[in-house]
Amino acid sequence: MTSLIELTAVSKTFGSGADAVHAFGPVDLAIEDGEFISFLGPSGCGKSTLMLMIAGLLEVSEGDIRLAGQTVAGPRTDIGIMFQDNTLVPWRTVQGNIELQLEMRGMPVSKHGARIDMLLDSVHLKDFAERHPYELSGGMQQRAAFCQAMVHDPKTMLLDEPLGKLDAMTRESIRKDLQALWMQQRPTVVFVTHSIEEAVQLSSRVAVITPRPGRIEEVIPIDLPFPRDLDVKNSSEFARYVRDIQEIFRGYGVI
Repeated sequence: MTSLIELTAVSKTFGSGADAVHAFGPVDLAIEDGEFISFLGPSGCGKSTLMLMIAGLLEVSEGDIRLAGQTVAGPRTDIGIMFQDNTLVPWRTVQGNIELQLEMRGMPVSKHGARIDMLLDSVHLKDFAERHPYELSGGMQQRAAFCQAMVHDPKTMLLDEPLGKLDAMTRESIRKDLQALWMQQRPTVVFVTHSIEEAVQLSSRVAVITPRPGRIEEVIPIDLPFPRDLDVKNSSEFARYVRDIQEIFRGYGVI
């Protein structure tokens, strides 16, 4: 695999002078084409800040970020991005919300009907295509938001704690759907989370981020088979990865 995203001495400081807050970095990291990497760290460590800088929604203070060889100098339209709070608009149906992403990019909706159907079917929402967001559970809304972020076939997905507000059973179900989509289409996924178990379950690598100012303490390859079902999660190898990461955060007094 080749590097799709390259971070070189990237750091972020908010404010200036006596009021300056060093939020993140410096960090060097190469993210490979087609991998699923998680940024794992405690609240306030700067992991979401890093994701926003990769998306071009926040300027770096120092350093350089390159996506597919090009310096990120502003918002990117060729990526898929999803936040903890979904961006579904209430006056459109599920299908209408997904189509909105195409309309905003000037892409013909009529040519993407099969892809919309495939995405809805993959997350078990095909029977709810004509429902409005208020008619769906929180988990179903997040599934619709995944389709919304994927409909233009992005090669890079940036997901900022998209499962953080869901109950445990719903999170587990959506993790399975997300993993299946990644295995099928292999976009490069940057996933922000503070859940150790979630990071180990989903990722090919986990970037462990220290408390603020966030730095990458270690990048851990997760050598477990996909799909990571309950048998994998219940294995001694899975438990060992979780324990090893817990020990890193224990050393920082986080847990």
